[in-house]
Amino acid sequence: MIKIKEKTKAKEMSEEQEKLKERLSHIRHTIMVMSGKGGVGKSTVAANLAAALARQGYAVGVLDGDMHGPNIPLIMGVEGRPLMGDEEGNMLPVEVYKNLSLVSVGNLLQNRDQPVVWRGPVKHTMMRHFLANVKWGELDFLVVDLPPGTGDEPLSIAQLISQAQAGITPYALVVTTPQDVALLDSRKSVEFARTLNLKLLGIIENMSSFSCPHCGHAIDLFKQGGGERAATELGVPFLGAIPIDPNVVRDTDNGKPFMLYAMGCAAGMSFQRIVEKIMKMF
Repeated sequence: MIKIKEKTKAKEMSEEQEKLKERLSHIRHTIMVMSGKGGVGKSTVAANLAAALARQGYAVGVLDGDMHGPNIPLIMGVEGRPLMGDEEGNMLPVEVYKNLSLVSVGNLLQNRDQPVVWRGPVKHTMMRHFLANVKWGELDFLVVDLPPGTGDEPLSIAQLISQAQAGITPYALVVTTPQDVALLDSRKSVEFARTLNLKLLGIIENMSSFSCPHCGHAIDLFKQGGGERAATELGVPFLGAIPIDPNVVRDTDNGKPFMLYAMGCAAGMSFQRIVEKIMKMF
């Protein structure tokens, strides 16, 4: 009986692996957005990168890999919309924009206050399920919002995608803020990406400066220029700096990514220049 169960489980795993490869074969490029620590605006960058690409006409999917802090549904204005399935047992991503969709554990929870109390193996299984059983369709880009840090969860997700997309190397994008403690961790993310043989698009410095609404003078709340120095020292591209913008904070809380609804703001204009640099690498 035990041997039969083991054979059945092995068969199911093999079938899911084949399904995983088949699903990801329809995705041209995968971009993993990572950070060495939380609180640097990684999810906001991931959401707005996806929004910017979709606005340019690309078919884009967003995979929220941060299971304990699934903020992508809130940022993209689809919080409370449950994930649905089709008659064939596929999970359907939640549509955000005409060519932009997402999948997140946040869309499986009963309410926003419900914690995800899972151990590592359960999270790994769920991520495999998202990748293998979500009916993404044909995508130009899959943007993956990785959990912060360089531990088990980001490692598992990165390896799952790398192994399934044989012959296609995923890209990595590192988000940091200017202060030294964030830069120290972002440098670890760069080395993490290199260890996994990911293609590094570069470093983005978020929360770079703040313009006084009264006099227009730029205030460096968290220092400035650290992201560029780290990129130079590590030999990776520096993609640009995004200023702090109170309007972005408000719109993000209201589920309106600024790259869809307010591109003319200071953060939007800076981000557009970053996207232009990124697109030259493809």
